[in-house]
Amino acid sequence: MDYIQVGKIINTHGIKGEIKIYPLTDDIHRFDGLKIAYLGDDKIKVEIERVKHHKDTILLKLREFSNINEILPYKGEYLYIDEEDKVTLPEDHFFLFDIIGCTVFTKEGEKVGIISQVIQSASNDIYVVRDDKKNKEYLIPAVKEFFISVDIGDKRIVIDPIEGMIE
Repeated sequence: MDYIQVGKIINTHGIKGEIKIYPLTDDIHRFDGLKIAYLGDDKIKVEIERVKHHKDTILLKLREFSNINEILPYKGEYLYIDEEDKVTLPEDHFFLFDIIGCTVFTKEGEKVGIISQVIQSASNDIYVVRDDKKNKEYLIPAVKEFFISVDIGDKRIVIDPIEGMIE
């Protein structure tokens, strides 16, 4: 079974075993219909009893935990879902976990580097492309004008950079 990270457990909440989740998704309401999730590296299956929204975080009550001491060891761990439970994205939209790790090439075939991080901003995402040979990082705005092709299956992205973007 394949899993997808959807949040990070940043703290406990109260004394009855609730957890505070930092969502790793654009749509924090995606947790509203979630019934089953998996905790930590061991992917412990849990049933979601209740979901609350609190500012930019999510508060979850899991059926398996009834006090703070039971859930405390999971602080700092990730929350996962089954890959089959992921939402369907519109055409030309991608999950961050699909983009990270892709190798970026120029339209001339020159390897730029590997996407190590995605910075989310108000206007558009920015891909951080790491070139280990040159020990450099490039910031590539995720706008259609720069992208020729995105092949998630082959983890390959081809860009047409403007002058000065890649040096």
